[in-house]
Amino acid sequence: MATGRTHRPATRSRGIPEATVARLPLYLRALTALSERSVPTVSSEELAAAAGVNSAKLRKDFSYLGSYGTRGVGYDVEYLVYQISRELGLTQDWPVVIVGIGNLGAALANYGGFASRGFRVAALIDADPAMAGKPVAGIPVQHTDDLEKIIKTNGVSIGVIATPAGAAQQVCDRLVAAGVTSILNFAPTVLSVPDGVDVRKVDLSIELQILAFHEQRKAGEETAPGEGALPAATARDDSADQGPDGDVPAVMPA
Repeated sequence: MATGRTHRPATRSRGIPEATVARLPLYLRALTALSERSVPTVSSEELAAAAGVNSAKLRKDFSYLGSYGTRGVGYDVEYLVYQISRELGLTQDWPVVIVGIGNLGAALANYGGFASRGFRVAALIDADPAMAGKPVAGIPVQHTDDLEKIIKTNGVSIGVIATPAGAAQQVCDRLVAAGVTSILNFAPTVLSVPDGVDVRKVDLSIELQILAFHEQRKAGEETAPGEGALPAATARDDSADQGPDGDVPAVMPA
């Protein structure tokens, strides 16, 4: 099996839009569930519903893969699983390092979904000398002093950053200098990377703030005017509900 350092997926060279790429894992998850139930074929409507998209968008996405299905039959589930897995680069082994083995890093190390999708946790790295040598998910933690050697030895091209915000940029710089070209960032900060390096950011607090925004809006819609709702002018005077510009709720930090 090839390693992540010798081959990269063909999505960019084939001109597949980033929005389509972002939906491919959703289709793959739904198709994998169908495959596990031994379902041989699926219609675009059924698959779209399972993936949470509309069927027209699904058919457009699959057209980029060269897959159009069969009228009256639908899509072959097993072939689509293979086709999407190939486009996402999941038919090969991708060694991954996780840097920052606190509560979040340890949880990621213990997550079983990586291996089933072609991602092998090759190393766990932490700056705390007391962590060195301690096994987490059966893998001994290594010190950040050895980061560059670990990257080279394991042929790593994907790094996961689960450090505190203050350490994330320095870790990112070292990963990139060592040859890592894709980073999944869980640290609550924006990373600066050179061209050719891809970063995906996961910030659970931002997602919760977005949900809080929608909950607030729903609560406001449920309270009809004259039934306890504050007048608009009064609501605007409440600085706790305002953003830095005085007119937008501060639920999306820069």
